[in-house]
Amino acid sequence: MGLFDFFKRDKGEGDDGKPVDKKLASLAKTASNKRSQPYDRDEAIRQLIEIGTPGAAEALLRRFNLKVDPSITDQDEKQLAFEGIVAIGRGERGKRVSDEGKDPKEQSTEPLTLADAADLRDAVIQKVRDHCARAENINWAIKVIRELLEDEAYEQELLHLLSNFDTEYTRNVEPKVNLLSALEEMVSENVRLDVEPYLDDVNETVRFHAVETSYKQGNPATMPALVSLMKCEESVRIKNKVAEGLIRLGWTVPAELREEFAAALVDAYEYRMDENGKVSKA
Repeated sequence: MGLFDFFKRDKGEGDDGKPVDKKLASLAKTASNKRSQPYDRDEAIRQLIEIGTPGAAEALLRRFNLKVDPSITDQDEKQLAFEGIVAIGRGERGKRVSDEGKDPKEQSTEPLTLADAADLRDAVIQKVRDHCARAENINWAIKVIRELLEDEAYEQELLHLLSNFDTEYTRNVEPKVNLLSALEEMVSENVRLDVEPYLDDVNETVRFHAVETSYKQGNPATMPALVSLMKCEESVRIKNKVAEGLIRLGWTVPAELREEFAAALVDAYEYRMDENGKVSKA
């Protein structure tokens, strides 16, 4: 049972038999309520940061699902929530995972050990994973992961999240786009291979971002997949994107793929390919 199922229940305990932290649930509701006054949301966010537990981080993550006017207020509140989640995940609030649900007077005052900090980080990362599984946009969540994990672990986390999506139709493609955009800054063979299937995604925007992320890997081994994309692609925008990338990186189309690529390039009027497989602007 998640923290936010508490709002739907009048019982004093959750499905796991543990008492519901009514203060935490109330603050969470205020912080993620569009009808709350800005100063009430701001105060609720600050109190959740002060609570400093993984449950409080879960509550703060909910603020990312809300969009309010004016946009500057929306950004300020999300930035505050982001900074708070990161601070909790880094152990900067001085709270332990075992402090969850305890009265402040009962919480340990001893400095966090490295193991305590690692447990706290892992617990917050799990809350972020849970959030990503149901959120319609995960840009802020990805920023949290970036702050809490080193490069290798961050890359693995992004690829794990991406693996939860297939290339078939989905009502909302934003999470896939968010992940592909974030993976542009990571260069590895794992990224290249895991992103390649999304060149065949049914959504044009996803394919567009998959092309860019593939090019960011800087590995010509992705050429067969790009040519395969071009053969079936109906979007001139994406065909232009593929051609622009070849020019930018100075890649040539392998001899065995040139006939197919030339045929696919016919309706990308601004580009041409010479007999050596070099693409240029017409």
